[in-house]
Amino acid sequence: MAYQLCDGYSVNTGYFMANTQIRGVFDSPSETFNSEKHSILFQFNQGEKLRAEIPNIEINILGVADASSAIPQVTDVKSGTINDLLTPGRNLKISGNKIKIAGEDPANGIFFVETITQTRTAVKTSDMVTNNPSELIIIVPGLASGGYNVEIITQYSGGTTVLKAPRTATFDKLLTVI
Repeated sequence: MAYQLCDGYSVNTGYFMANTQIRGVFDSPSETFNSEKHSILFQFNQGEKLRAEIPNIEINILGVADASSAIPQVTDVKSGTINDLLTPGRNLKISGNKIKIAGEDPANGIFFVETITQTRTAVKTSDMVTNNPSELIIIVPGLASGGYNVEIITQYSGGTTVLKAPRTATFDKLLTVI
């Protein structure tokens, strides 16, 4: 199916119809495709069989969807370990959802919280290598040996506006500096 779509054919499975579309304006009939001016996308539309199933769909509202930020994985780049070690002075890759540091609140940032003393160590803004909605790459500050939790405080909302108040995402696994 993918090869057919990439070759410009439409595909009808009975459940859905898929086709390839080119978006953008061609200034003349002889103009060739230009990826900076034109784009390609795949469009899917429900077919007769799928449309016939709509009345049989049972809806169960399970509550409000979780739209908060989350941190499912932390990778220590030096050791290559996932959700385990921290190497001070080296890169740490934090993967998540809505974790970009944004907003003017002074509480915003990335923090390492020592588990016994609850001492909070902030990551300097200059030590943030990558600051994206789903990935942060930072340089781990000079932490003493021990166990730490990663905490991200941000006003990032997922759009162009920021939240009025910061929200906190805490990684639920203990990270260790040896």
